[in-house]
Amino acid sequence: MQTWVLSTLAVTTILHLSAGVVVAALFADRQDARIGLLVISGLFGVVAVAAGLAIHKRSLLSGWLLLGGVPAVIGAYFVFWA
Repeated sequence: MQTWVLSTLAVTTILHLSAGVVVAALFADRQDARIGLLVISGLFGVVAVAAGLAIHKRSLLSGWLLLGGVPAVIGAYFVFWA
């Protein structure tokens, strides 16, 4: 039970950081800064998923890591197309 609480707290905290970086990308003035912030957001998302996998002692090489890029993809939509 404690591992679920720990992994939930770790993943949600890091994903909030990832979402905050996306918000920073929305307000960035330069195009290269927007792209860089979205890349950093994607990396934080992957780290969040990897932290959850590591806490549960699962293999870090997993398809679940693709979910880490979701905040960056959603952010890219709002930064470039919306």
